Amino acid sequence: MSATTKNSPSLRRAFGAQVRNFRKSRGLSQTELASACKLDPNYLGGIERGERNPTLENIAKIAKSLEVPVSLLVAGVDAQIVD
Repeated sequence: MSATTKNSPSLRRAFGAQVRNFRKSRGLSQTELASACKLDPNYLGGIERGERNPTLENIAKIAKSLEVPVSLLVAGVDAQIVD
C-alpha cells in the first residue's frame, strides 16, 4: 500500500459518508452514536467528515453500535483506493 493510499482523504471521506448514512438511517444523532461507541462526539464528527483516520478497533465499535458488519461499513470504500 502506498503512502498516498494509506493517507487518502477521499478514502476517509468515503468511509465517513458510509458511517453517516448508516447513522442517519437508524435515526441517531452523532452524540447518540458516539455515546453508544464510547467515543468522543467530536472524534466521530471528524470521522464522518473524513478528517480522522479511525483505528480498526474504533471501526469495529462503530459497526457494533450501528448493528452492521464491519464489511458493510467499508463496502464501496475500496472504490476510492488509488495506486
